[in-house]
Parts: sequence; C-alpha cells; structure tokens
Amino acid sequence: MSSEPNVKQAVPFFGVTDIETSLRFYVDGIGFKLTKQWVDNGKLRWCWLELGTAALMLQEFWRDGQHTNVPAEPLGVGVSLCFICEDALAIYRDVIARGLPASRPFVGNGMWVTSLSDPDGYRLDFESYTDAPEESEYAEP
Repeated sequence: MSSEPNVKQAVPFFGVTDIETSLRFYVDGIGFKLTKQWVDNGKLRWCWLELGTAALMLQEFWRDGQHTNVPAEPLGVGVSLCFICEDALAIYRDVIARGLPASRPFVGNGMWVTSLSDPDGYRLDFESYTDAPEESEYAEP
C-alpha cells in the first residue's frame, strides 16, 4: 500500500447560466486563467480555470436538446468557496480596480476576509491570516 495520499485536490464544478458572462467575471474580473476547455460545435461547453494553485470548473446548463438540464431553483444558494491567500487585501484591491463589487474586508477567525458573488450567486471568500484584532475593518489607504 502506498504512503502517498490518493486524493490530490478538490475542484468545485459550477453549473452556470451563461458561460461567457461567467468567464468575464472570473478571468477579467478576478484574474483566473483559462487553462482547459471543451468546445462542441463552436460553443464553449466546459472550462477549467486556475488562480495560483486553486482551480474551478464551469459548465453552462444545456437549454435544449436531449441534455437539457437548466434547474428551476436559484443557483449558488448556500454555496461558498473559501480561497486561502497570502494577501486577501491585495485580492480586494485588484477586484475593486477591475470593477467588481467586493465586500469591505474585515477580520474574522484571525483572517482578513473579503467576499463577492459570481453572476449565478456562488459566493467567493478570499481570506488571509492576520494579527489584526477580530472584527477590524479595512480602511482605504
């Protein structure tokens, strides 16, 4: 039996309503890089995005044909991804500069936390460890 761990990575797989809108949010807005994709009949159907060593996958729901699978319920409800960063404040400044509405960073559980939601309501938390007091709020320089 191998002593190496078998499981190497967990990668969230989000179903999205409009993959082009989601790509603009993740790539242009946050800075993810598109590293893998599946194009079917000229249409992007699935992609793998990376930011540092974190990754996620997107696939647009099929609106017609035998694979139709658009859910009736709202997407993203109750789903949060926590990205542990070296500097969550830098992420905050970057996404704000790119025009995305991120929450004002605060300290919770010994970490700076800033959050935003993607176009389908999936919540993204960017966090980094800090010695700042709990419940401190980031003040713009």
